[in-house]
Parts: sequence; C-alpha cells; structure tokens
Amino acid sequence: MTLLKREIAPILPDAWAAIDNEARRALKLKLAGRKVVDVKGPYGWTLSSVNTGKLQLLDAEPTPGVNVGVRQVQPIVELRTPFELQLMELDSICRGDESPNLDAVAEAADRIARAEDGAIFQGFAAGSIPGLLGSLSAEPIPFGESPEERLAAVVQARRTLQRADVDGPYALVVGEAAHAAILQAADDGYPLVKRLSSLLEGPLIRADVLDGGVLVSLRGGDFELTIGQDISIGYVSSDRHTAELFMASSFTFRVLEPDAAVALS
Repeated sequence: MTLLKREIAPILPDAWAAIDNEARRALKLKLAGRKVVDVKGPYGWTLSSVNTGKLQLLDAEPTPGVNVGVRQVQPIVELRTPFELQLMELDSICRGDESPNLDAVAEAADRIARAEDGAIFQGFAAGSIPGLLGSLSAEPIPFGESPEERLAAVVQARRTLQRADVDGPYALVVGEAAHAAILQAADDGYPLVKRLSSLLEGPLIRADVLDGGVLVSLRGGDFELTIGQDISIGYVSSDRHTAELFMASSFTFRVLEPDAAVALS
C-alpha cells in the first residue's frame, strides 16, 4: 500500500482511470509555472529538502580552533486538498457512462494548481519559498492598459533582459484579465499577439494567480521547480454514498538567476 491508499478504496479501475484523466485535463489547462521553469523530479514522497550548496558559519566552536558550518537546505512543502465524489456516479462509469459528474476533480485541480503557481510566482514564506516576483533584480515595468502600452512594456522588458545578458527565447506570462485583453485586441484588428510572438520567440501563457505579468527567459538554468511527489489522487474514506478523496503533491521552488525575468506591474 502507498500513501495514496487507493488499494482500499471502493472504486473500480475504470473509475480511477476516469478520475485521473479528468485531473490531467484540468491540470494541463491550469498549471502555468511549469511551462516556464526547469522541472526536476519527481523524486517521490521521501524527498524532504533540496541542497542549496550554501554553508552557514556558526560562532560556536565545539573544540578550540575548530570552526563549524551548517549546510543550508530548502525544505519540500506538501500540498493536499480534499474532495468528494458520489459512488453511484463512479459505478456508472463502469456501466459505460461517458459523461460522469467529475466537477469536484476539476475544482480540486484548480485549487492545487493555484497553490503551486502561487508559490512559484508570488512565493510562500511559510514554506521557505521566496517566489519569482519577489526575487527579481530589475524594477517592475508598468504594463499599461492599451495594446500599444502593453507592447511597449514588453519591448522595454526584453531590452532589460538583453542588457543583463539574458538570452531568449522569452515567455510572456500574464493574468486572466491581461490575457483576455491581449486576445481581444487581436479580435479588434490590432495585431498584438502577432507582434508579441515575433518579439518573444516563445509562448503567451495565462497564469490566474497573476494580476499583471512577467517576461521570463526560457534559456534554462534560471528557475527550478523540484518535485517530490507529483500531483496525485488518493483515498481517505467512504460511506454508502460518498467517497472522500484528496489531491496532493510535494515540491519547492528556487530562483537561481534573479536577472532572468522582469515583472510587468
């Protein structure tokens, strides 16, 4: 048995497959941070920290003339969000139901994706994750409201990265409102998406945890997401009608090069 305890759940294999497929579908749409950072792992539940290579020197000497340093590590945080599904709905999958109600799976995926992306972009101090936006060297650039202002902001951010000798391609990661406005500009006849594409040589990505945006280099080696247990679904308990499940993962995130992105406020 694993920590997910799926072996003791009153859920048949076809139903588990449908649950996992719905989770993958929702997570593919929602997870943004993984598209612009280096991903290491998964290494499993036993991973508890990441070696930073740093040493904190102590004043204390266990023996006169012997100096002491403590190795610095970054701890792994573990996420877990519960949800419930109706057993009759799950049993119907095994009878050939091709449209079961799995909304709770998608809602759990949205919550855990927001938590992971929030830690990557905005940080999670309680988990020793400073976050990308809180670690950057360059000052934020106002993103503006009009297509012209937004294009000019991206041009300025790209120049900032190039002056810091940070090569592309680049990805533009923006919040829901900015993403909708950029697409609307294209619908209104302003070729903002096309012009951004030629500037970035990389993708336009929506991240719901952002208010503005961030221009990120995709050259690699600058931002690192280390995954212990990748996002998985496990079993808690059940009664005659309902199964209580959970979605869980473990990870940490580090900024290795603060010059490799520019925030758009």
